[in-house]
Amino acid sequence: QVQLVESGGGLVQAGGSLRLSCAASGSIVSIIRMGWYRQAPGKQRELVATITSGGSTNYADSVKGRFTISRDNAKNTVYLQMTSLKPEDTAVYYCNADIVRHTTLFPNNYWGQGTQVTVSS
Repeated sequence: QVQLVESGGGLVQAGGSLRLSCAASGSIVSIIRMGWYRQAPGKQRELVATITSGGSTNYADSVKGRFTISRDNAKNTVYLQMTSLKPEDTAVYYCNADIVRHTTLFPNNYWGQGTQVTVSS
């Protein structure tokens, strides 16, 4: 069993900052890629940022220059530092990871339960 547990969401004023964390636990051999997605009310879930085990990153155009993704491989944890937040960043943020377990040969994809980020104007 693998679990992704997010933390760090909350309410912040426009222009403020928040830091999200996501820790993976369970029978993990390796985590190929970790990332963050978000879903606003009435909209589809969208990519925010991803990071590979080697540190390569990818960002949505809407967050480039404002958000920074990082990871601690020893702790199986990924972070999302969000700055200059805008009301349009309001959404439920989900952690996502491609994980190889002790019982599998290939990575499976896992989702966290989500954490709410609300940016007030």
